[in-house]
Amino acid sequence: MTRPFRFAVQAGYSTSRADWVDLARRVEDLGYSALHVADHYLGPGTMIERTGNRVQMMACLPAMTAAAMATSTLRIGSRMACVSYHLPAILASEMATIDVLSDGRLEIGLGAGWLAEEYEALGIQLEPPQRRIQLLRETVEFMKMAYGSEEEVDYQGEYVRAHGYVATPRPIQRPGPPLMIGGGAPMVLGLAGELADIVSLKFDKGAAAGGAGGTPASIEVETRKKIAWIMDGAGDRFDQIELETAMYFVSIDGVSEITSGAVMAKAGMSHEQLSASPHGAVGSVNEVCEQLLRRREEYGFSYITVGTAHLDVFASIVARLSGT
Repeated sequence: MTRPFRFAVQAGYSTSRADWVDLARRVEDLGYSALHVADHYLGPGTMIERTGNRVQMMACLPAMTAAAMATSTLRIGSRMACVSYHLPAILASEMATIDVLSDGRLEIGLGAGWLAEEYEALGIQLEPPQRRIQLLRETVEFMKMAYGSEEEVDYQGEYVRAHGYVATPRPIQRPGPPLMIGGGAPMVLGLAGELADIVSLKFDKGAAAGGAGGTPASIEVETRKKIAWIMDGAGDRFDQIELETAMYFVSIDGVSEITSGAVMAKAGMSHEQLSASPHGAVGSVNEVCEQLLRRREEYGFSYITVGTAHLDVFASIVARLSGT
């Protein structure tokens, strides 16, 4: 099954209401399908400096709500809401509220969590991966049960428990908003294959570092491994899953201010390696379109996300491929 292309922008770095509303409307006007918001809470200081991450100025759920209220067709998503940071029953109600306020334009992205410094700063115990993934499983199962039932829900998991729960408000989308799970390891991708509507493949920093782990052949092998883990979890429902990935290395000839040479130096990869990577978009508009078409054919990637830095640069690709 060949799915039509969709494109999203991941944001969260605006510092005022006007900037945030303007960004949401620009994303919509440029033809993107969705605006994604990450779920991070570290402010400036020593903790975030240890991570190399940028400060996310807007908290995920309120920013999603504001973007939904400022637009009319744009889908609004979390990429990814960390299940360790939110009580599942409350998160289910908050997400359903956004679906109602957006008139059915919500996409729920959930993740198991990974940023150790953020857990430390927030005073939350960073459990081993297996436990975090189990919490993710139970949160997704609970949400599906709550959104899909008109009756009281009783859910008794190892970490998630609810008794006599009724999801309010009822989400507009039935049986519920589409669920996206992201990751790069066998357990989480197997879970995503089993339960998610959209699966996001995480950026492999090891492959981007060059050397034997970053050759085009090894990138292809690693990507196919990840897709195989999704397929193992999905079984006969694999064709129902939308595969999403993000473009981290972007330089489009005649449009980008950043040169392809600078992008190659940052990635530690050659043009050939970036062309093979699911996370690179380097070349002319025609070449980048051909790269995306080839990856859709080879791997199934039809949902493409870019950061706000590439919002305008990638608009020519969106105009060419969106919906095709």
